[in-house]
Amino acid sequence: MLLLLDPKKRDSVVAVYLNDKWWGVDELLHSCIPVQPGLKKVQTCGERIVLFVLNCLVCGFVEGGDSENGVCFLPHSAGEHAKIFWHHGEAVAFYTYKNKGSLCDRSSQCYMLPVLDTIYVRKKWRRHGFGISMLKDFCQTFSQEVALGISSPISPEMYYVCGRFLADNPKEQDRFWEVDPPGDWSQRTNIWLKIQLGETPVITDCSAERVSEHSESEIPTLEGQYNSDKEDNSSQHHSKKRKKQDHNVYGTKQSKIC
Repeated sequence: MLLLLDPKKRDSVVAVYLNDKWWGVDELLHSCIPVQPGLKKVQTCGERIVLFVLNCLVCGFVEGGDSENGVCFLPHSAGEHAKIFWHHGEAVAFYTYKNKGSLCDRSSQCYMLPVLDTIYVRKKWRRHGFGISMLKDFCQTFSQEVALGISSPISPEMYYVCGRFLADNPKEQDRFWEVDPPGDWSQRTNIWLKIQLGETPVITDCSAERVSEHSESEIPTLEGQYNSDKEDNSSQHHSKKRKKQDHNVYGTKQSKIC
């Protein structure tokens, strides 16, 4: 696979060379065959390419070049468990997860619970409820599990979305944990409890402006009461596989969910 970059803007991908043809990035994100709307598990080679484009090109270049957290994103492994959110034949979001019992990266240890590892919603499709829909799907996929994990660290935006989801789904409050691999009890922190105690990072600067601009009525309270006139908050994206920069925008350690 070859990438054509804009010479005036090195972090901008203009086209991708695939199967003896140049494709625009947006073209690769549209399915040439009818696709059932909603989340679909990545299984085919073509779906793997779409996942790569979403993660490494859209998130890493097209929309990540001006990212507030200044991170680089690495491609997922060939066997990564992932689901792509299709909307009107277009790939608009994705999330990846680790199964309970699967090997941790570069380790002989195994995950002790299912873990949501990376999640991303394209900029033009944010605030449409896709983030919360993916959290709901993750819960339903592992409905028989006592505990579910989200890879640590978690960004302010993702805490916000988790807070809204958990406020609307009280039965999930005891199941959601921020975890470090492999996820034993000493490596877990209950997400809902952190939100209630006010121990989560605060959305600041331009991130806060994005939230207030679109929904001033959705700001969470410590009592856990949320107004949900709109379906979703700003983008969620967290990635365990990336290189962290030295600076820190939020005043906390670099987050895997932004």
